[in-house]
Amino acid sequence: MSELKSGKYRRLTLSETVEILTQKKDTLILCHARPDCDTVGSAFAMKRLLEAQGMKVHCICSNELPKRLQFLTYVQESLLSENMPDDFSHERIIAVDTASPAQLGALADEYIGRIDLMIDHHGKGDQYADGYIVPDISATGELIFEISREMLRIGAIDSIDSGIDACIYAAISSDTGCFKYSSVSPRTHIIAAELLGSGIDAAEINRRLFDSKPFIQIKTEQIGTQNLKLYCGGKIAIIEFPYELKKANGIEDEYMETLIDVARGIEGVEVAAAIRQPTEKGVFRCSMRSNSDIDVSKICAMFGGGGHMKAAGCTIEAESASKAAEMILSVIGEI
Repeated sequence: MSELKSGKYRRLTLSETVEILTQKKDTLILCHARPDCDTVGSAFAMKRLLEAQGMKVHCICSNELPKRLQFLTYVQESLLSENMPDDFSHERIIAVDTASPAQLGALADEYIGRIDLMIDHHGKGDQYADGYIVPDISATGELIFEISREMLRIGAIDSIDSGIDACIYAAISSDTGCFKYSSVSPRTHIIAAELLGSGIDAAEINRRLFDSKPFIQIKTEQIGTQNLKLYCGGKIAIIEFPYELKKANGIEDEYMETLIDVARGIEGVEVAAAIRQPTEKGVFRCSMRSNSDIDVSKICAMFGGGGHMKAAGCTIEAESASKAAEMILSVIGEI
C-alpha cells in the first residue's frame, strides 16, 4: 500500500466536506471489510447526522457486524448488502475509515468508481474518491466529531443527540486502545472531554469494548498463547492460528481479532504478529503491532497491506501458517 496520494481526486477541507454532506441526498455508507469499531462507529454516527437532516441512510459492509459492536447500530440489524431494505435507494455513496479499494472487500467490485466521498485517517492507501482525509490522527471518529460540530455551528442540525456522540466516542476509544496508543494527541483528549460532557456513558462503552468478552474469545486467546513463538531474544512474538485449530474449536473469525493483543502484551516484545487462516485455502490474514520505532506498515506494505506505523495488517499467500511466519520474519530482518 503506497503513500496515500490524491491523484485525480480532490483533498477536501472540513467546510467543503460539510457542504457536501448538507446536500439533501439519500445516502449509502460503506464500511471496510472485517469491520472494527472505528469504521462502524463512524458510519453510524454519520448515519444519524444525515438522518437528522431528513435523509434516508443505510450502512453496509462485505462482512457481518461483530456481535460485540451491535450496540452501536440501534435499529439496523445487519450490515450485509443483501439485507438492505428493498425500498431503499440512494443518490450518494460515502466510504468511512477505508484507505484503499481493497479494504472494501467484496463491495469494491460493485462500488469503486461510484463513491462520492471518502472520510479517512490513514496515511497510506490508494485514494479512490474525493476525500476528507487527515492522516495520522487517532481515528476516523475524530473527523466525524469535527463534521458534527461544524454541522451544528452552521445550523445544518439543531442538536447532536447522545447516540451520535456515543458512536464517535466508541470509534475513538477503540482505535486508541482506550486512549493509550501513541496516535493519541492533546486534541484527542479535548474531543473525548467534550463527548463526556455531552452525557454519554463512557464507562459502559469502554466496558463493552475492552472488559466484556464471550467465553469462546477467552478460549481463543488461550489457544493463541499456546501457539505463540518468540524470536530474536523475545523481541518478536508471532501467534500462528491455522484453520484446523479454528475448525476443531468452533471459532468464528471475529473472536480471533484480539490475538494480536496477546502477542503485543508480552514484556520485551517490540514487534508482534497474529497470523490467522480463515479458510482451508492457503491465505492468511496477518495483524501486526509495534511497541518500538519499527514501522509495521512498511512490513505489511511488502505484502500489499498497510496501515499505521504502530498498527497494520496484510494478507499473505503461503503453504502454511509457519511459512507465513517465516515470510514475515524475513521482511522484518530487511527493515
